[in-house]
Amino acid sequence: MTVVVVGAGIAGLACARELVDAGVPARVLERADVPGGRLASRWLDDRYADVGAAYVTADDPSFQGRLQSWRIEGLARPWTDTFRGQHGPGPMRWSAPGGLRSLAVGLATGLEITYGAEVTELPDASYVVLAMPGPEALRVADLPAAREQSWDPVLTAVLTYPRRSWDDFGGAFVNDHPVLATVCDDGDRRGDRAPVLVAHSTPQFAREIGRTAIVEAVNGLLGIEDSPRAEYHLWPYAQPRPGRGDFARRGNVYLCGDAFGRPRVQTAWLSGRAVAHDIVRERFGTPSSSPRRSATS
Repeated sequence: MTVVVVGAGIAGLACARELVDAGVPARVLERADVPGGRLASRWLDDRYADVGAAYVTADDPSFQGRLQSWRIEGLARPWTDTFRGQHGPGPMRWSAPGGLRSLAVGLATGLEITYGAEVTELPDASYVVLAMPGPEALRVADLPAAREQSWDPVLTAVLTYPRRSWDDFGGAFVNDHPVLATVCDDGDRRGDRAPVLVAHSTPQFAREIGRTAIVEAVNGLLGIEDSPRAEYHLWPYAQPRPGRGDFARRGNVYLCGDAFGRPRVQTAWLSGRAVAHDIVRERFGTPSSSPRRSATS
């Protein structure tokens, strides 16, 4: 039996990791040259800045255990439970000193992964797992569950300033703003005090492909007079509308990711593992520690 996982984001890696640990051969195909997907970190000025997911939260016991393992390995650390603009106490948000992509690199260790692999048709395998947004999965297979998904874009700006001139704040939800959705102090998030802010736009602004207005909005929000060097990354499929089930399946093809539940890293990880459990259960007839909740496909 062979399993091919398409996509080396957190969902695909969690799936492949679980399969391999259960003794099921699995290989991963990834079109980029690094793992992580939206657990993305960009190397700028001798340090990583997170340009995808801003942080990780956990309320599922199994994922809390995964976070603690990353903590022991020195990959993750508790960051903050306070964001400006939040209503009441928030969850503990975790960051990664080496950038959130380092968590994906850790999961990928020991897996068979082919990078630079652009998949345009279903691979020949006993099972195929499409660990990606629905609109991208449709380029490989016509899955009804993929057509049902709805995604919003986000434009990310990494702003590197000559100095830290703002009051410490960790991160902020910018409510009811036409341009900004969140702003994170990446120097605080990394723990190195670098004068770097990372801003995420609203979906409406990202659709306009605007750029310089983000700098003006951040400077105005935080009272900064300095001009930063700005790097941008557009995520066409950044924020899914919450879906149902843990994954979708049609025949021997699975679709998984953070669209199956609340859109966050934990959801993607749980979705990938749920697919692996389903394959192991079907292949070996063994009970799974995770209940199967498959969306209609």
